[in-house]
Amino acid sequence: MISPFLAAAVALAIAFIIAYWVTRRRLEAVRAELAAATDRAAVSSDSDLAAMARLSALLDALPVGVIVIDDDARVVAFNAGATEILGVQAERPVGRALIESVRSYDLDRRLLAALREGVEGTADVPLHAASDRNLRITTKAVHAADGSTEAIAIVEDLTRVRDLEAMRRDFVSNVSHELRTPLSAMKIMIETLQSGAGGEAAAGFLRSLAAETDRMVVLVEDLLDLARLESGKLDMRFGSVDLVELCRDVVASHLPRARRLGISLLATLPDGKVTIIGDRDKLVQVMVNLLDNALRHTPSGGHIDAGLSSAPGLATLYVKDDGPGIPYDALPHIFERFYVVDQSRSRSAGGTGLGLAIVKHIVEAHGGSVTVESELNRGTTFRCTFSI
Repeated sequence: MISPFLAAAVALAIAFIIAYWVTRRRLEAVRAELAAATDRAAVSSDSDLAAMARLSALLDALPVGVIVIDDDARVVAFNAGATEILGVQAERPVGRALIESVRSYDLDRRLLAALREGVEGTADVPLHAASDRNLRITTKAVHAADGSTEAIAIVEDLTRVRDLEAMRRDFVSNVSHELRTPLSAMKIMIETLQSGAGGEAAAGFLRSLAAETDRMVVLVEDLLDLARLESGKLDMRFGSVDLVELCRDVVASHLPRARRLGISLLATLPDGKVTIIGDRDKLVQVMVNLLDNALRHTPSGGHIDAGLSSAPGLATLYVKDDGPGIPYDALPHIFERFYVVDQSRSRSAGGTGLGLAIVKHIVEAHGGSVTVESELNRGTTFRCTFSI
């Protein structure tokens, strides 16, 4: 028979064992729950980071600038588009007030108005920085579920669009001017002929009408050529072209005109052949336009040297004159359509104002480059360089 003391001791030991196992199981369950919670937190954190990375990648892929400021007016997002448009490193604005990094009071004011007052809208804003830009800014307030407010700005760079619009307006204006002048003269001459003018006067009017008609035909043809070149739709027939022969032929065809004008025209050419792959007719047009430009701007008694130089892998056609030269500030614009250095003599010298623009497009269509060097009262040199 077990003594009451022993029975009590056994019962107490069993109770301790049961308590130990229950406690151990509870601890294990707690540890498991803690581990699971930690794993869930880690997964949630990884998921949030992945979502943020995807959002950042999407923002950077947008072709516009995106800027977000928080409740404290600090920048929390600044995408690659904003970096490019505003010329600011992406890391610099984050965590700061926008005006500390981007010196645009209009942009800062509009974002703050959206954040503080809910004022939203779109406006065109100039940006004066290293290079002036025309921006279109759209601002909007964003209200979160927790009651906080953020403001977002979408920034579009319209500089190129505005430049193209200005070029289009200038182009229409220039074409209208180029056509209006000869058409007005032709109308007067036709009305004079209709009123009964005859004899030598009538013959003179007819010669003038023919000359003005030829000028307009050349203008329209140049416009069509330039439009095709700029759109890439001009039919180019590439083949082997000997630049030595080409230059010699073009210079020979312009010698009679040079003699009439009292200008010395020479061709400086290497011996043998210098051959490239190109469209001969278009390359002839390049030399014709450059020589025509030189003959129109070189005074009587002047000299023009048209020739060819070569270097390993390169061939350069050039036309050099000792005319009045081109002002330094005009050189960047010399290949623009209808650009005229001296407005006072542009019409008397003839030409359509499109020749050098056509030269540039033809040379670039051949994979080459065209440059100009000039000094006032010392002359001008045009060079067209091609790969051999």
